[in-house]
Amino acid sequence: MGSVRKASAWLGLVEDGDDERYYDDDYAEAGHGSVSGPGDQWVTDPRVRVASESAVEHGRRIATVTPDGFRDARGIGELFRDGVPVIVNLSSMDPGDAKRVVDFAAGLTFGLRGSIERVATRVFLLTPADTQIVSGEAGGRARDFFNQS
Repeated sequence: MGSVRKASAWLGLVEDGDDERYYDDDYAEAGHGSVSGPGDQWVTDPRVRVASESAVEHGRRIATVTPDGFRDARGIGELFRDGVPVIVNLSSMDPGDAKRVVDFAAGLTFGLRGSIERVATRVFLLTPADTQIVSGEAGGRARDFFNQS
């Protein structure tokens, strides 16, 4: 195959007629890279764990919710009641429903002894009582890092 044809095939402009050279029959027949059933997962290393499973075990989950309307407030409340910090993005809501959701969230955090904090325009962070918010000041630790003498 000529260099122009190879470059065109690499860019996907033409069909590459040499696809068979990349396929290894022995590898495919051994069952590598294929999933045998709907419940089976391809595990590369048994020591590797799915991040969400580990986060659930250690209580390190944060939910992000972008409600369409006030009817989605119940989902926010259920997550918060389970002790999960919730980031609520109200940027796609109309102002009337957004105000109702903020009022609901304020009552929710007050009732469950949590806190609510505005992190951006129309984005709020709801944290349960046992969650600590760490203020990330850029100058604090960076100065200590660079002044290692």
